[in-house]
Amino acid sequence: MTNELLLKKVKCLLRMYDDGMLGGAIMPEDALIGVVPRDRLPDVLILGMSLNYQRSSYALWRSIADAYRDESSRWIFEPQSVADGDRHALKDILTHSKIVLQPNRHPDIWIRVSSGISNSSSTRKVMGLLESVEFDIAGLKTMVQITRKKEFPYLSGPKIFNYWLYVLEKYSGIKWRSRALTTVAPDTHVLQATVKLGLCPADVLNGREEERQRAAQAWKELLSGTGIAPIDVHTPLWLWSRAGSPPLICG
Repeated sequence: MTNELLLKKVKCLLRMYDDGMLGGAIMPEDALIGVVPRDRLPDVLILGMSLNYQRSSYALWRSIADAYRDESSRWIFEPQSVADGDRHALKDILTHSKIVLQPNRHPDIWIRVSSGISNSSSTRKVMGLLESVEFDIAGLKTMVQITRKKEFPYLSGPKIFNYWLYVLEKYSGIKWRSRALTTVAPDTHVLQATVKLGLCPADVLNGREEERQRAAQAWKELLSGTGIAPIDVHTPLWLWSRAGSPPLICG
């Protein structure tokens, strides 16, 4: 299939998304709207996303929103408080609120990410980490995925890292430098949609890291010079796949 035809399909998909034809009126992270103040969202988003989404994303964010509503447990979303706090108390809250599925490994990751954030700037918050790289995706990518990768398990992977960039932009209003460096976050639904559109062969569906990278690179190359950033197609692809890949309407 030619790039011209693929791009026509992509534009149809984006138009359908804009017109509300793919559903998605409520996304998983929408559970935080009206619950978590906008200036606190970056910290809450990074910690929730650090758990690798091995569950229903809707259930995860509902649990996080419920825990934030409870003032006695709200401290678990403050990186400095977590890094300096009581591990057992953290574990009790995370398990009782059903935020974590693995009662030992997941709290450890929560602490490791919180410590990584706290060590990034004097503010000891995610915004301080982002400011330290001047909101430049290239610098953030180097930090999280290379130089300090051990402090950000799961989040350093391309799937979650790129989706994290997207939700920070969408929910927190972050303005990125080098925005074109984002890629699609190649989760299962995005890979299925990528194959259905004809951009990649079906072997990318095996889910291996190299195949996810191949799909992300294919999107980057296809959209280069079009004015469409790869991350802009992530949610439309995800929703289209979840809806069963209905026929594209290009009216």
